[in-house]
Amino acid sequence: MRKIIPLIGLIAFLSIAGCKSGNENEEPTRFLVTNPLKIDTAIINDYVCQIRAIRHIELRALEKGYLQNIYVDEGQLVKEGEDMFQIFPMVYQAELQRAKAEANFAEIEYQNTKSLADSNVVSKNELALAKAKFDKAKAEQDLAQTHLMFTQIKAPFSGIMDHFHVRLGSLVDEGDLLTTLSDNSKMWVYFNVPEAFYLNYKAHVKKDSMMKVNLVMANGKTFDHIGIVETIEADFDNQTGNIEFRATFPNPDGLLRHGETGNIEIVTPLKQVLLIPQKATYEVLEKKYVFVVDKNNVVKSREVEIQAEMPDLYVIRGGINENDKILLEGLRKVSENDKIEFDYKDPKTVISHLKLYTE
Repeated sequence: MRKIIPLIGLIAFLSIAGCKSGNENEEPTRFLVTNPLKIDTAIINDYVCQIRAIRHIELRALEKGYLQNIYVDEGQLVKEGEDMFQIFPMVYQAELQRAKAEANFAEIEYQNTKSLADSNVVSKNELALAKAKFDKAKAEQDLAQTHLMFTQIKAPFSGIMDHFHVRLGSLVDEGDLLTTLSDNSKMWVYFNVPEAFYLNYKAHVKKDSMMKVNLVMANGKTFDHIGIVETIEADFDNQTGNIEFRATFPNPDGLLRHGETGNIEIVTPLKQVLLIPQKATYEVLEKKYVFVVDKNNVVKSREVEIQAEMPDLYVIRGGINENDKILLEGLRKVSENDKIEFDYKDPKTVISHLKLYTE
């Protein structure tokens, strides 16, 4: 037993010595630092949108009757004034003939009464009564003519036909829906923006200028033409806090159709702003901080104010400047007032590997 105890002590001594020797040879951790980058850039905001034809109407029957003819087809491009539907006109033609006959009779009666009045045979009141009967008969004729015209439905403007809600030979009543017609020469695109965006837009937009936007279609491709924001809705939605904008897009090739969806992209240019990688920040109680390395290589935490956010970057409004060195990696390995050794990496090199929009 006496021999074992000194042996254990010797082993412990050698172990402690070995640990000390290993710590002394271990190289200190080196950290990576960079500067904020001052640059011209832009931020892109995406908003879900609904695409509508500039004119999209329902075509309804104006008279009751059997659908006698359909001159167009579903999906067809029709021109303004082109015949589309014909409701059986025989009843309305007969009514027109009767109204014409009554108007002719009233006209003859009026002319005879006028001749007698000119000879002072009848009174002026009797002449006025005959004139009133004639005017009424003419009005009835015009009304019958209008009813007959309503049996033939023409395209009120050039556009694309939708599917039919009736078929040839159907009995349609006044007001029944026949089809819809869309004028796709221009498209109205509606999208909702939050209150903060609206206030910033109104604060910076010039009186006569209009915001330009891009349309990303459902297949992920950007529409070839630029849209112009022409209208802002009057009221905010109290439930969502959003307000609706409307952009107008030219559609010369007819690619866009009524009812499509997509995303509106709004590019906001930023001049000479500070950018830092998001990974160089950490959060405490919903506030963003970075570690700044001072001239003595000591790290100090500093709160930064975020102006805008990109996929990998933050636009900084305040808290640091372009000459500050900030810790890029290893934020969890340091504490306030730690002295570190570091390698410097140029901010342009750092930013070049991250997602950035430049004009």
